[in-house]
Amino acid sequence: MAVSIEILQTSSQTKARLGKLHTPHGVIDTPVFMPVGTQATVKAMTPEELQAMGAGIILSNTYHLFLRPGHELIAASGGLHKFMHWDRAILTDSGGFQVFSLGDMRKITEAGVSFRSHLDGSSLFLGPEEAMQIQMALGSDIAMAFDECTPYPSTYEYTKNSMERTTRWAERCLKAHHRDAQAVFGIVQGGMYRDLREESAKALTALDFPGYAIGGLSVGEEKHLMYEVLDYTVPLLPSAKPRYLMGVGSPDCLIEGVIRGIDMFDCVLPTRIARNGTVMTSQGKLVIRNAEHFNAQGPLDPECDCYTCRNYSRAYIRHLFKAEEILGLRLTTTHNLHFLLNLMAKIRLAIKQDSLLEFRAEFFAKYGYR
Repeated sequence: MAVSIEILQTSSQTKARLGKLHTPHGVIDTPVFMPVGTQATVKAMTPEELQAMGAGIILSNTYHLFLRPGHELIAASGGLHKFMHWDRAILTDSGGFQVFSLGDMRKITEAGVSFRSHLDGSSLFLGPEEAMQIQMALGSDIAMAFDECTPYPSTYEYTKNSMERTTRWAERCLKAHHRDAQAVFGIVQGGMYRDLREESAKALTALDFPGYAIGGLSVGEEKHLMYEVLDYTVPLLPSAKPRYLMGVGSPDCLIEGVIRGIDMFDCVLPTRIARNGTVMTSQGKLVIRNAEHFNAQGPLDPECDCYTCRNYSRAYIRHLFKAEEILGLRLTTTHNLHFLLNLMAKIRLAIKQDSLLEFRAEFFAKYGYR
């Protein structure tokens, strides 16, 4: 099997698991946060910088790489790892979320999705077979099945039809896939409806994917709804296989997801807010553009040992943003990614010490969560 998870320890307090994710490009400690490199790059970062801060796996996107530069070019360049100079693990999203977010620019049929490129308006098509072909050409370690990320809110009827089609597409993905050094993960859908989530999980586990993701969350619903869905969905997934919660990256959701048994996370949040001058710190979020940091000589976070906090003051970083210097967003991006990767390391230690609930209480109190 190309990808597997080894569970080393489980929490006596929660459903959290400490493990090792085995991939063709290395072994990753779990639970893990995966930085997002949508277009074959984690914005503003070099691979060496990501490796230095402990990133063992990153995410890239089928839709964007299909549009530009094209999977044929990447395959001819030796695959995605060589193309982007990254020798650790890569997970590729199937492109389903991006295609379905195009709204009126796309049309869903049983065959797949016809859509117009957001780059030049050209007519294109993606279905289960195409998504597998592209991801096999990219050569990622983990490929995601093609699914529909059901919008929130959606009616029961729409969600049921969407979920059932996603299941049929999952079967087609498995039939189309034939790359031995790559694993395909199925994606559980069903919106906020418990019976549909249960039906989706039952159908997908019967297909025996090597790993499972939970999709269709963090799409606008309140967090307590996401936690409720996780509470009844995660136990339906095989305990001996990886569990991945898609598109989640705020500190509170990472901790709550781990508590409910999730092994893998990804999100553009840390890099996106960094480019706007917002950083995560041990005391909560900080907006570096604010005037209060004009003469602040201390680091972004006195408890952080990232490259940015070891070397630069808030005053200097604020100056860079005000002057629209590229270094500013590089420094905030470095800090935010380090913060989340370090948070996951602390979570893993808390699981090992069987003190995850105590860690959550202490972290939430300092960060400002209630």
